Amino acid sequence: MADKLRFGIIGCGRVSPKHVEALVNNFSKAELVALCDLQEEKAHELKHRYAEQLETKGFDVLEITTYTDYLQMLSRPDIDVVSIATYSGTHARIALDAMQAGKHVIVEKPMALSTVDAQQMIDVAKTTGRKLTVCHQNRFNPPVRKLREALEQGRFGKLVHGVAVIRWNRNEEYYKQAAWRGTWKQDGGVLMNQGIHDIDLLQWMMGPIVRLYAEADTFLRPIEAEDMGAAVLRFKNGAVGIIEGSACIYPKNLEETLSIFGEKGTVRIGGVALNKVLDWKFADGLDDEKQVKQLVNYEDPESVYGYGHTPLYSDFIDAVLENKEPYIHPEDGKKAVEVVLGIYKSRKLGAPVEFPIGEFSTLDMVEREERV
Repeated sequence: MADKLRFGIIGCGRVSPKHVEALVNNFSKAELVALCDLQEEKAHELKHRYAEQLETKGFDVLEITTYTDYLQMLSRPDIDVVSIATYSGTHARIALDAMQAGKHVIVEKPMALSTVDAQQMIDVAKTTGRKLTVCHQNRFNPPVRKLREALEQGRFGKLVHGVAVIRWNRNEEYYKQAAWRGTWKQDGGVLMNQGIHDIDLLQWMMGPIVRLYAEADTFLRPIEAEDMGAAVLRFKNGAVGIIEGSACIYPKNLEETLSIFGEKGTVRIGGVALNKVLDWKFADGLDDEKQVKQLVNYEDPESVYGYGHTPLYSDFIDAVLENKEPYIHPEDGKKAVEVVLGIYKSRKLGAPVEFPIGEFSTLDMVEREERV
């Protein structure tokens, strides 16, 4: 394989500019050669965006081919990596097709909408020898990595509880822009779509989950799935977790925060995209809160997607070129999906759910006669 990887992007919608930005910022190791979207004009728009950003940096642009059929794009032997930025319900099928076509895969969150599909993606990655990672890009944020380091060093002592909160506004117009949003077949609700980043970080920090109990409902938005949900979790280490997610906050996004509380430490991370340490207090006195904030906090990004796609791409490119595991394993993606599906299962049963939750899908939230 060449020292420079050749990428194709499938899905040129809302999040795709972050993938283009990441490729521009990693141009020494990767270049974009193909784009695919059902609406070809979107692919052309993204092609121009990529070219403009490269030209600004003084780089020449190779020819980029656009497609409306992703299988046709996958048939190209010169494409090394495929990035999947389509709507959630298509992630698993496209990823499986891509890996079976010999491509390494970066897939947007959630990696799948069922535990079965997520596991199949993991299995196919192993059998084909392809690398697979999931875009939980906030794991690369400096405040998040600093928190992870503190946990691994045991600075919290005994963990007591952790809280993932996402209080955002997604209005009726947002859901009307795309028919798949908020549906059980193609998306799920606020927890699966918007809240899954924070949920991923909570379970990553606090450890394996033993059980959870949840309440969720559709209060205001014209969607099938939940626009607000909450859950209480019990972790294997005995600590408690709390998840709160809402798309109903008036009149605009209020906050996204991750809080970890232990016997000897308290940390809260917030900002537009979990990019700021709000509180950093430890009994060991190893660092000063003000100094930590100056070290790891960075300016609020233009969007909630943050700046994490660029380091995620850098890590994944290195994983492919050096034949090593990416920082975010596909198993991590499955764990995040399973938490949300556990919440849905608890909602459906009206009872606590034990982990692992077994086979479950967003489609299990739909009555059988409605699936036809």
